[in-house]
Amino acid sequence: MKDYPIKLGSMLFTMVEPHRGHEVEYNRWYERDHFYAGCMVGAWTFAGARFVATRDLKALRFPDSSPITPDNRLGSYLALYWILDGHHDEWNRWAVDQVNWLHANGRMFPHRDHIHTLLYRYEWSVLRDPEGPSAELALDRRYPGLGVVVGQAAEGVGREELASWYRQRLGPWMEGSAVGMCLCFKPLPLLVDAPGDVPRSEPAEERFMHLYFLEEHPAALWEGHFVRPAAELEASGLGRVLWASPFVATVPGTDTYADQLH
Repeated sequence: MKDYPIKLGSMLFTMVEPHRGHEVEYNRWYERDHFYAGCMVGAWTFAGARFVATRDLKALRFPDSSPITPDNRLGSYLALYWILDGHHDEWNRWAVDQVNWLHANGRMFPHRDHIHTLLYRYEWSVLRDPEGPSAELALDRRYPGLGVVVGQAAEGVGREELASWYRQRLGPWMEGSAVGMCLCFKPLPLLVDAPGDVPRSEPAEERFMHLYFLEEHPAALWEGHFVRPAAELEASGLGRVLWASPFVATVPGTDTYADQLH
């Protein structure tokens, strides 16, 4: 397949919990203003998409406690943004300046909490169909489901060793399934002057995030493609899963799922 010059370099992962009673208002503000004003209008952001975890999906999250969220019932809405390779630093500077401007001009939404908002560097991918969608097209492909897995390498295990273990197994796990691709990311730091309502999460060298783009509802795939592989990883002694969560895509222009968060 031709090697096109548009490359995924990094992403913004932002998972937020609207306050009770403000779910619809938050959803409308985010999709009709902030999705664009906070990210998509900026240079070097080339794709974005939103997902949501309903109460039934949050019940599938594991393990029960993790460094990603203080409570598995929190973190209902997720937005992902793709940043063009080679432009992370200049995009990051623009993004912080832009959101600080939005705060100063009354364009932010007070009735919500950031649960996990962090930048991540794209590292590698495994595609079920080599001639199908690339990592760069993952958000525009509008997959109906998403699985997020945050894990950590065991002490003394390098990132490449763990990546090799995953890449050897992902192909067979995904073959003939509704898992379209897996993308792997490494955490990056936020700028020091990022808004104060975003909790600081120090990026750990041994930590990774996998995004699994799903062609079916994630509940149907959860046991076989998420719970079982997590157990296999821990049994290998190479690492462990810190947090795993299913999501479904939002339906832009509607309040679908806003009444199913709690």
